[in-house]
Amino acid sequence: MDIGQAFNHASREYDRLRRKFIPCFDDFYGVALSLLPRAKACGDERPIPMLELGAGTGLFSAMVLEAIPCARLTLVDLAPQMLEQARQRLAGQEARLTILEADYLRSELGGPYQAVFSALSIHHLEDQDKRTLFVKINALLAPGGVFVNADQVLGSSQAVQDFHHSLWMRQVLQAGITPAQMAQARERMTFDRLATLEDQLAWLRQAGFIDVDSHYRHYGFAAYAGRKPGGGA
Repeated sequence: MDIGQAFNHASREYDRLRRKFIPCFDDFYGVALSLLPRAKACGDERPIPMLELGAGTGLFSAMVLEAIPCARLTLVDLAPQMLEQARQRLAGQEARLTILEADYLRSELGGPYQAVFSALSIHHLEDQDKRTLFVKINALLAPGGVFVNADQVLGSSQAVQDFHHSLWMRQVLQAGITPAQMAQARERMTFDRLATLEDQLAWLRQAGFIDVDSHYRHYGFAAYAGRKPGGGA
């Protein structure tokens, strides 16, 4: 089973279990959402083009569309059944959407965008592919555009990683995750290729981003961002 098949298989239950598998759900997504361009850019009601990488069921995109009325989104994912869930969730918003079934690392993604964002997707890439993607994202952005990633990150040592994992396990079990649901999650976790937060911030700077920082961290969950130079920002 490849990664697309694994997430297709999980598509029906994926959203229902998000809050159980992400104990910090509200803060995690809320901080990431706050880092995207909104009020000032919406003042003249011009559309803000944004790209979501690994959009899945459209969970994060729905939050963006509600919070930023002038956002115009391109959603990219390689799992068609996940994207079908996104289409159903975002029904009625078609004028604000473009949905692409594609591998975002290797496909042409248009642009320029004022924001590129992702949630719980980039950690599936090998480290060199993460670095390649960060360079690609920089090229996709308009001057002054931002990249925001809400994702899982690796602890700074094996001891830290083990501690974070044990705390996460305790929280998800307390939330009522069943053995079958955990087994399915572990199957998806075989595709994880976690990197430390420190490495990813460094790779963003090497890719040409400025104002690079982590804005939220809850054990193995982090939200970080960087900005492309220019644009009068």
